[in-house]
Amino acid sequence: MDKEPSKFSFWLKRIGIGGFLFFLIKGLIWLVVFLGIGNYFAC
Repeated sequence: MDKEPSKFSFWLKRIGIGGFLFFLIKGLIWLVVFLGIGNYFAC
């Protein structure tokens, strides 16, 4: 096993915790939006 970091860990360190929280909250908002639309049209 070589010690070279993978692209994922490289991007994770580069984006940092702020980027992680941004994408996490963005994803949760989209889930709420789609669930809300689904419940609205399901009646």
